[in-house]
Amino acid sequence: MSTTPTALSVNLNKVALVRNTRHLGIPSVTRAAQLCLEAGADGITVHPRPDERHIRASDVLELAALMQYWPGREFNIEGNPLHNLMDCVGDLVARKLPVHQVTFVPDGQGQFTSDHGWNFPQDAEVLRPLIAQAHAWGVRVSLFMDADPQAMAAAKAVGADRVELYTEPYAAAWATSDQAVQLARFTQAASAAHAAGLGVNAGHDLNLDNLAALARALPHLREVSIGHALISDALERGYAATVRVYRGCLQP
Repeated sequence: MSTTPTALSVNLNKVALVRNTRHLGIPSVTRAAQLCLEAGADGITVHPRPDERHIRASDVLELAALMQYWPGREFNIEGNPLHNLMDCVGDLVARKLPVHQVTFVPDGQGQFTSDHGWNFPQDAEVLRPLIAQAHAWGVRVSLFMDADPQAMAAAKAVGADRVELYTEPYAAAWATSDQAVQLARFTQAASAAHAAGLGVNAGHDLNLDNLAALARALPHLREVSIGHALISDALERGYAATVRVYRGCLQP
């Protein structure tokens, strides 16, 4: 098991969602990013959907400009590469603005939230040229995947650098009789990914209750991306205190 602390990337979609309910520009997405980075967040994640119901294209541009002043921290943009993601990333690359990782997620256009990973071999031929394009831009590619150990070698074969394990089934099983079964399943998937030569990320419904156990159990966990729970906790604790307590859950 790795002794390197797992990186915490803060997903700011919910900050944008609240802002979009009014036309006042508050709360500020870039201000939230700044406060999280100052508190020690290792990166910022956004998921700009085509309908811009939360993160907008202008947010992505402003956040990338901000990240120029935070060397060593990472900007992760996730979304469906068949929708608006590649145009968004390509624009940043053309402007010479930082984007370190793209996470390909198989969302539908109006999907409420991400709820499944890519399927192999069905999605292989679609993904291969998109991954190659991201690599040509100098951007790392992570594939959003269900915790299926058998699929990890296929993810590596199409060129992925990492996988992000979709952790909602683990979170849903927390404090139930299925908790140990799900944790073992994710541990096996992470081990298979590492054996295939992939970095391992994780995300979806992780929170202060279930995060530490996952971080302890998953070998070589490189990064977690957390939005909904972290931003909800920040409403009570503030951004800085919340980032610090989440980072504490990730210490080896």
